[in-house]
Amino acid sequence: MTLILASKSASRRAMLDAASVAYRSIPADIDERAVEAGLEGAAPAEIAQALAVAKAAAVAEGNPGAIVLGSDSLVLCEGRRFDKPASREEAGEHLRFFSGQVMELHSAAALVRDEGCLWSHAALARLHVRELSDDFIEHYLTLEWPAIGHTVGAFRIEGPGVQLFEAIEGDQFTVLGMPLLPLLGALREEGLLLA
Repeated sequence: MTLILASKSASRRAMLDAASVAYRSIPADIDERAVEAGLEGAAPAEIAQALAVAKAAAVAEGNPGAIVLGSDSLVLCEGRRFDKPASREEAGEHLRFFSGQVMELHSAAALVRDEGCLWSHAALARLHVRELSDDFIEHYLTLEWPAIGHTVGAFRIEGPGVQLFEAIEGDQFTVLGMPLLPLLGALREEGLLLA
């Protein structure tokens, strides 16, 4: 049985590689805003799971019989949702907003085969952002832009982004963008990993 990762995310690939999970990668191409349009009033974890399922389902359509892993992350801060920054300037705006606040990071994963969702799960991490000076933000963006343009929250925890935080509640995998431990359990249930 084949596992397909419906993502081009370097951090998600690195997690699977480090855990010795065999897979191939086929990035999903979906209209995330169209999926979200039908989720008015849904909780953030539900939205992240729905997007993870939609990404997996899109790739499963062209790969009959394969188990497809979809994943998604979304960030809320002070009740406001943040998407990936479209420019360096927008990344700076996000960071200034996050300064001294607590970011909620919802990461979800789903396994889909053919037209059925076999499993899905969402996890939450709470990231306490320290007070960030303008000088730090400019220095950080010089180091990290454009790489952080592909990340919600404008950070890579495995890089200089770790300097944004004074405390983190939740596991490293959730922060990296995928609830890995529950996923590994689901892969064992599906016979893709040894039990």
